[in-house]
Amino acid sequence: MTLTLNPQEVRRQVEAALVEDRAENDVTTAATVPPTQQGRATLIAKANGVLAGLPFARAAFEIVDPSLRWTASAEDGDRLTVGREVATVEGSLTAILRAERVALNYVCHLSGVATQVADVVRQLAGTRCKLRDTRKTIPGLRAAEKYAAAVGGAENHRLDLADGILVKDNHISALRARDLSIGDAVRLCRGANPGLKIEIEVDSLIEAREAADADADELLLDNMTPEECATVVRDLESRGKRPVLEASGGITPDNARAYAESGVDYISMGWLTHSAPALDLSLEVEAE
Repeated sequence: MTLTLNPQEVRRQVEAALVEDRAENDVTTAATVPPTQQGRATLIAKANGVLAGLPFARAAFEIVDPSLRWTASAEDGDRLTVGREVATVEGSLTAILRAERVALNYVCHLSGVATQVADVVRQLAGTRCKLRDTRKTIPGLRAAEKYAAAVGGAENHRLDLADGILVKDNHISALRARDLSIGDAVRLCRGANPGLKIEIEVDSLIEAREAADADADELLLDNMTPEECATVVRDLESRGKRPVLEASGGITPDNARAYAESGVDYISMGWLTHSAPALDLSLEVEAE
């Protein structure tokens, strides 16, 4: 599953960000820049990384002033080096300055996400393992951050709570309080949502066997060590019951390769979206 951007959703998000920034009432620009003054601004990379978020940056300028002229010299997914020009925008200097911060906020944050994802994806090269994102996103930025993760090379996983079934530890606790098992969880979910894949979170080999025997489609191996994941992989393969296996919890760039080599199909890391450091890009303005 790979998320593609909906232009209407991009515009809605950017409009909300501009309202938040009160871009229509930029008191500093109104006091210092005549409405008729023209200018040209260049978006420039100040750090190496992977570009993401240009549709959001472009939308910010176009919403503030549709007459602004946007020209991109790069595209999302490009690898940036320091000093590379990414895009230019020309026209009303007042409009450029009003949209500047919102445009930069999107492209710097989303490029940071894409850069971190691409770094981890490179570490998985040569293994069968792929990288997934999570729902651990900044509220309101789910679609944007998952888009950036896909740009960086991750596979999108569960866009929202209605997009797939993932029975987690708290669901299992609720079931056990009613004397129900993981097998019952699979039965209930399959009956209520025929056609949807069912993933079960497990934290031990015993639970992994139980979920596999219940014909769960996928298992989320939660907070297991690479060695424990490898044990689950070998055990389920020897039993002829091997669902898709995803490892999550405690995975970092330093140990991602070890988890990939355990034989799991996926690893997932929430910090890729919610805690990625911004990539440094700047907007350099030339006034006329």
